[in-house]
Amino acid sequence: MSVIAIYRQPDGSKSKIRQMDAVRNAREASVGTTGETLAPWWHTALVLTALGVLSVAAGYQRGVPNAHIPGLNSKLSGYLTIFVAEWLLVLLIWLALRRRGLTIGSLVSGRWETLGGFLKDLGLAVGFVVAIIAIEQGLSVLLHANSDTGLERIMPTTALELAVYLIAAATGGFCEELIFRGYLMQQFSAWTGSSAAGLISQGILFGLGHAYYGWKLMLIIMLHGSLLGLLTYWRKSLRPAMLAHGLQNVLGGVVAFISGV
Repeated sequence: MSVIAIYRQPDGSKSKIRQMDAVRNAREASVGTTGETLAPWWHTALVLTALGVLSVAAGYQRGVPNAHIPGLNSKLSGYLTIFVAEWLLVLLIWLALRRRGLTIGSLVSGRWETLGGFLKDLGLAVGFVVAIIAIEQGLSVLLHANSDTGLERIMPTTALELAVYLIAAATGGFCEELIFRGYLMQQFSAWTGSSAAGLISQGILFGLGHAYYGWKLMLIIMLHGSLLGLLTYWRKSLRPAMLAHGLQNVLGGVVAFISGV
């Protein structure tokens, strides 16, 4: 018996609504499989081109992409530029999902139904952040990657900068996970027929997107992105990775602000 047939009711309008819901639920359940793409190749090429432009702009400006918004200092302008750019990419992905009858929630793979579910993902996120900070610090020392990376030029030094930074950092965790561990990992997994290939590919792209920090940190960020992908693949959801990414972004800004970096 088909999924739609189960919902046939005498009332035509109610039947149609339930049919649509059933089809949508069936489509959402297929998201995350290696055989299902989210968008055509040209859409992914457009997303990658936008990411490439942002990376080149960041490298040229030795920090983050900056539209030099009138009336704002360089840091505030940079925060708002990356905030808008990332949300425009999320909009582009949402439009592709919408054409297939999918939602952002289907890409995130679920929502927290209970406090216990949220606390579980939060615990995973905190554990991930602790582990990744230790790994990154160790690799930075090993690779002598603690030289001038441009990080100090983008960290907040005033209360207003900190407030805007925290908003951009927190939402950046959501946006970047949706883009890399959600959309791109699914696309490459579907095209190659391999979850491992999709995971590694998005990690490489994530590192290349931060190439303006220098090649040593870029390699570390590639590993970071791959580990976030592994967390997402294992949990079958973007939720813990989004929490971990946002938490690490926020902690980095707060620590830099307090220490006066």
